[in-house]
Amino acid sequence: MATDPLNLEAVMRIPVTIQVVLGSASMQVANLMKLRRGAVVPLDHRVGEPVDVVVNGRIVARGEVVIVEDDNSRFGVSLTEIVGVQAKFEE
Repeated sequence: MATDPLNLEAVMRIPVTIQVVLGSASMQVANLMKLRRGAVVPLDHRVGEPVDVVVNGRIVARGEVVIVEDDNSRFGVSLTEIVGVQAKFEE
């Protein structure tokens, strides 16, 4: 299949949703309804563990949370691992 630069450019303009998953938790609805401002929900990831970078529902990389250099009020992710095609099929 020949690669047409015009088709590739069209693909590069497709928007995707990127999420950084710090962790997850499971709880009963009754406990969820009791949550109030200031409540802490413990996640399954620990401090220092890599976070998952998810694109359109698939994990594509892992990384660590960092403070953005240009704006100390924002977080970013420094990628430490790109998840390979083989790992995607194993999920």
